[in-house]
Amino acid sequence: MTKNLDSLGLKSIADQYDLFFIDLWGVVHNGINLYEDSVNALQKLADKKKEIVLLTNAPRPNNNVIDFLKRMGLDKKFSSKVYTSGEAALEYLNKKYKNKSFFHIGPPRDSGLYNNFKNNNILNIKEAEYLLCTGLFDEHDKELIYYKTLLQKVIGKIMICTNPDLIVDRGKKREFCAGSVAKVYEDIGGKVEYFGKPYPKVYNQSTNINNKKVLCIGDNLDTDIRGANKQNFDSFLISDGIHKQEISNEKFEKIKKKYNVEVDYIQKKLQW
Repeated sequence: MTKNLDSLGLKSIADQYDLFFIDLWGVVHNGINLYEDSVNALQKLADKKKEIVLLTNAPRPNNNVIDFLKRMGLDKKFSSKVYTSGEAALEYLNKKYKNKSFFHIGPPRDSGLYNNFKNNNILNIKEAEYLLCTGLFDEHDKELIYYKTLLQKVIGKIMICTNPDLIVDRGKKREFCAGSVAKVYEDIGGKVEYFGKPYPKVYNQSTNINNKKVLCIGDNLDTDIRGANKQNFDSFLISDGIHKQEISNEKFEKIKKKYNVEVDYIQKKLQW
């Protein structure tokens, strides 16, 4: 049974855990502003000498997201604790694909991911040796049919997806993420390699998890919570995130069955 912590706060369970994997978008910020209560919770955990990893499905290297958080106003002692799905993908690309040509699917702002091998980025998708998906093109960011048409031409090429999230809420605006494009590709028979939550490797890449009691905090049942379940970590859902409308319309037990996940704790917003 999921325990509601709206009145008890994170403080009621914090001492049970050594390591906290905390999602960023939807938990610590909304893409525009930091949540003050969440930042306060980070400080309280730090005061207790708890290990924190801000584990995010951002399709960019750690340093890019760290800089973004600093501009938002997040203290360096927290922003430096970031580990991104982009960083996890980059480690793999540098080992396996650094000298291969690729076609980038995503906005120009994500180009920092492949700075070290940018000369391998080619403009003809049919000639590319693999597909690197970080998101949607700026000019085709509101619908997915474009990608089905584009990708039908290249079934057989591997796609590297650097953000498994399907959607995100930027302020009050809902946007597609790279995971939605990857799903289109899989649905038409393409093969995708994913980096980030809920896939187990990212947790081990981000820190040493051995012999630690772990709590995963996030707002996404498909990634944050499913990832926790796969690793047998305890899970903590922020209900005012991307599932806000679903949770307001249906009983939560029914939603858990729909997504086939287990949730240990739930709280509307992250509060100490």
